[in-house]
Amino acid sequence: MTTDPLKVDVWSDIACPWCYIGKRRFEAGVDEYRASGGDREIEVEYHSFELAPDTPVDFEGSEVEFLAGHKGIDEARVHQMLEQVTAIASSVGLSYDFEALRHTKTLKAHQVLHLAKAEGIQLDVVERLFKAYFEEGRHVGHDADLADLAAEAGLDREKVLQVLADSTYADEVQADIAQAQAYGINGVPFFVIEGRYGVSGAQEPQAFAQVLATVSAEAVAR
Repeated sequence: MTTDPLKVDVWSDIACPWCYIGKRRFEAGVDEYRASGGDREIEVEYHSFELAPDTPVDFEGSEVEFLAGHKGIDEARVHQMLEQVTAIASSVGLSYDFEALRHTKTLKAHQVLHLAKAEGIQLDVVERLFKAYFEEGRHVGHDADLADLAAEAGLDREKVLQVLADSTYADEVQADIAQAQAYGINGVPFFVIEGRYGVSGAQEPQAFAQVLATVSAEAVAR
């Protein structure tokens, strides 16, 4: 029987609407796992993934314009998609505002998340950046804006600026992206439980609760 934390590695992108929804559903799944008697500590680590590496830092336009023009999706279809995802986000307590959203490249945001991991507050910073991007219309691509947001979540603002200026965690970000490729991950969110079970997408809480219970049971049996 093991009492070690149950490790969950999450590949995610701050600019991915399903990743924020997936975060909430995973958290609800953990609650279900606990309610059904699960007692393993759960350690969550976020890893870098860029959904759209060719995104400019300063895209002058709306999310509709980005998806229609940059991605070649029909504008009417884009509106339908955004309405759909906004409704699903609302069902898990999130208030997406695609009108205010400022589309940007997320590579530097991922560097900040690596600093946050090193400082032991990664989940706080992940939450802050998601909320800033999807609910508040804040910019998450500029050094100063990222430093402000990270400071609100508990990081030292000057240290964030220094890390970004020096690209301190650039190699770690690329290593995460390479690991995702090695796993065959081509979409996020993607959850890897104990390095053995992969859960793709923003599944319902019950799916997460079930896999956590399964992995815990296997550990007890060993």
